[in-house]
Amino acid sequence: MIRVAILTVSDRAARGEAEDLSGPAIVALVQEQLRASIAQRQIVPDEQALIQRTLVAWADSGEVDLILTTGGTGFAPRDVTPEATQAVIDRPAPGIAEAMRAASLLMTPHAMLSRAAAGMRGRVLIVNLPGSPKAVRENLAVILPVLPHAVELLQQGAQTTAYQHALPGEHGAA
Repeated sequence: MIRVAILTVSDRAARGEAEDLSGPAIVALVQEQLRASIAQRQIVPDEQALIQRTLVAWADSGEVDLILTTGGTGFAPRDVTPEATQAVIDRPAPGIAEAMRAASLLMTPHAMLSRAAAGMRGRVLIVNLPGSPKAVRENLAVILPVLPHAVELLQQGAQTTAYQHALPGEHGAA
């Protein structure tokens, strides 16, 4: 079972001035479609240092496999989720963010304004999602099919992955 942490990044939701609708949308989708367990869930303001500390604590805890953030990926001056994510990952996973933008661009030209990032910290995948519930559902629909395999590859370790991806006839691969 995939263990998921969900971080909502929103000044207004953190202050209690707005309801977090995107976090619950993520919970519903990952529980329904991935059969994942929710290991952590939190709302923080658009503060880069706080976002980074939360991502690092969760990723390094050994208690989560996947961290999904929502919010803070646009052009507004306080939208710093991608910067926080890029500061804490070891390796980027640009194809994930590119796939979300490409699919979203078919629905709205505003998709090209997304600065969402994705990458790995240790054996944990971190993916930035937009802040609106509708965009969260649309973007998750694009990446949900690959998330179990991505998490599985991260959990297997480098030697096992290299063995599985060997060409036929190499290292006993079929």
